[in-house]
Amino acid sequence: MTARVVILDYGSGNLRSAQRALERVGAEVTVTSDTHAALNADGLVVPGVGAFQACMTGLRKIGGEKVIAERVAADRPVLGVCVGMQILFSRGVEFGHQSDGCGQWPGAVVRLDAPVIPHMGWNVVDAPEGSRLFAGLDAETRFYFVHSYAAQQWEGRPDAKLTWATHHVPFLAAVEDGPLSATQFHPEKSGDAGAALLTNWVRRLG
Repeated sequence: MTARVVILDYGSGNLRSAQRALERVGAEVTVTSDTHAALNADGLVVPGVGAFQACMTGLRKIGGEKVIAERVAADRPVLGVCVGMQILFSRGVEFGHQSDGCGQWPGAVVRLDAPVIPHMGWNVVDAPEGSRLFAGLDAETRFYFVHSYAAQQWEGRPDAKLTWATHHVPFLAAVEDGPLSATQFHPEKSGDAGAALLTNWVRRLG
């Protein structure tokens, strides 16, 4: 049975390329801001580009943070991508201003302390043993990043599977925590590696 995936349209994100990438790995994809569809899909993808606060403003306008919370409470898969990962944390700090996030995970998203910002381009990641997202991918696999901010500490559940990367400083490249998964990189821009990761996620739906 084909997995039904909704990409949540809340005014931020690389929606069409994410749609094409998911369709290529066999998902039936709808791009919509309809919360009923988002609640009832087999999988929900929350994209995001730009500023943390602007993404949260758009998400709240459609009640997206409530949809995410309801799906997680019901053990239904959600995948956050780039800023869509960042807003799952409790807060984001940009230009000295703190904004509230969805609060699914405790902790803050802060600016990378690196001489070159943004972190843009291909980078390896350090995935943990037993990761489902990175199953079948070797340690030299590279993914495509574009970001200046990231979560750099983990204060959530100790049994979550954490994938790290480094751009001058270590930061969280991906998290797998029950039904809630997220990547700081863009799977839809990561070629075969991103397709393999999305395939791993889609196969677990339903």
